[in-house]
Amino acid sequence: MPAKSKAQQMAAGAALSAKRGETKKSELRGASREMYDSMSEKQLEEFAETKRKGKPEHVSKKS
Repeated sequence: MPAKSKAQQMAAGAALSAKRGETKKSELRGASREMYDSMSEKQLEEFAETKRKGKPEHVSKKS
């Protein structure tokens, strides 16, 4: 499943880095902390490898 925005892609990259032990979990904030706790390394890889070209900065939440 690809990321829907640049922000989501970057948050996934930060969470993936922490999962791999490259950064500390305590450095994560907001969406990246939630992603770290709720997603597997494979899922995070799929989000993080999404190309940013043509993606909006943020996607609004739909109710």
